[in-house]
Amino acid sequence: MKKIYSLMLVLIMATACQIVQENNSSERDSLVEIGSALMEGTNTMTPIIAGEVSNQAVWLDYINAHNEKNLAKIEEINAEDWEGYTADGSVVKGSKAHIEVLDNWFKSANPKWEVKWMIANAAKNKDGALEQWLTTGNDYTDVDADGNEIFEHNVHDILFVNGKIKKINVYKRAKAQEAAEFSY
Repeated sequence: MKKIYSLMLVLIMATACQIVQENNSSERDSLVEIGSALMEGTNTMTPIIAGEVSNQAVWLDYINAHNEKNLAKIEEINAEDWEGYTADGSVVKGSKAHIEVLDNWFKSANPKWEVKWMIANAAKNKDGALEQWLTTGNDYTDVDADGNEIFEHNVHDILFVNGKIKKINVYKRAKAQEAAEFSY
């Protein structure tokens, strides 16, 4: 009888150890480093880990609101202290200022974006707090004042805070032209 109890105790302990190891393994796997970044205000590379994929749905809603010129929805998704940095060096700070810029732009233009890819990522900032970012590839189209079609590939790097968009960095590349001369 003692042998059966001893055998049962050994089996229970072995199973418990296996469960603890599996839990620790999944926790480590969710924090897999996928890159590194020199975060603002730091002087050493910080590990980048997989971020909150739920931010993808917020971005899709945001892009849809832009395509529909829905300023109320855009303002709802913006953090009050929203910041935008464009590829040409322009900066807009504050959600109200952003909405004003968009309102003026939408009166004379019909910009559209199509999301092509998204990567949710996170990294610790200079204060050690984990920042949630979403890096996206988007095709931008419009028509200029002369009726010429505009097409650009945009990369948006978006900082989310509490489910709201706090900062957007925009990078762009013109549509590929094989006949064009190559230059940097």
